[in-house]
Amino acid sequence: MNRNRKLSKDYKSESNFLDGIIENFDNSGQDFGNQDRNSLKLFEFNGKTINVKSFKIPNVINQIAYRFFRKSKAHRSFEYANKLIELQIGTPEPIAYYEFVTPFLFKNSYYISEHLPYDLTFRELTTDLNFPNHEDILRAFVQFTYTLHEKGINFLDHSPGNTLIQLNNGDYKFFLVDLNRMRFGSMDFNDRMKNLSRLTKQDELIKVMSDEYAKLYSVPFDEVYSKLWECINTFQNKIKRKKELKKKLLFRK
Repeated sequence: MNRNRKLSKDYKSESNFLDGIIENFDNSGQDFGNQDRNSLKLFEFNGKTINVKSFKIPNVINQIAYRFFRKSKAHRSFEYANKLIELQIGTPEPIAYYEFVTPFLFKNSYYISEHLPYDLTFRELTTDLNFPNHEDILRAFVQFTYTLHEKGINFLDHSPGNTLIQLNNGDYKFFLVDLNRMRFGSMDFNDRMKNLSRLTKQDELIKVMSDEYAKLYSVPFDEVYSKLWECINTFQNKIKRKKELKKKLLFRK
């Protein structure tokens, strides 16, 4: 099996250490977060914690696609992280990515980045409406999202767990994670509302988000609120159809 790798310029001298992490990934490191879809582990290095994400081996069709036609999730994560930093958007420092391939198929891939401490994600804002300074944090999050949109960053996985939030005594900082699905380019009003639609279906939050975005985008509140709900309903119906299809396929089996 052949190996492809790319290290950031600040870590090129640490290639032996990083190679060792990947070679011994299954038997070392500390598990972090949900391990169902992909495996995440933490490693200590020179007083810094680094995060290694191991992407599961894709199905055969995607093994061919990633081998010859598409960049892997690890490759895209590394590339997009560097792009975000270039655009002055918060994300954990990218360190490296590794890919393992055969002559005709793509197999394992790994993305290595800095592990950032954080206080909460957007998810906590949906589960605890009494979180201290809840509305201030929510409005700051909308401002951050508006900045993404203005810079032409369409974060396709803009979902509740994919933005880390540092409180910093009211100086809120936001960092995007799970970066392998992005588009870059001008975003119209529909694109912007569609991007926000994955975050919540709680009306109390949607009203605040619509109010803040309307102020930033200089459009009436009602226009943002109605369009955002339209996109939320479309997204929720899509999820519902997928679940129903999955149940039918499982039942047939």
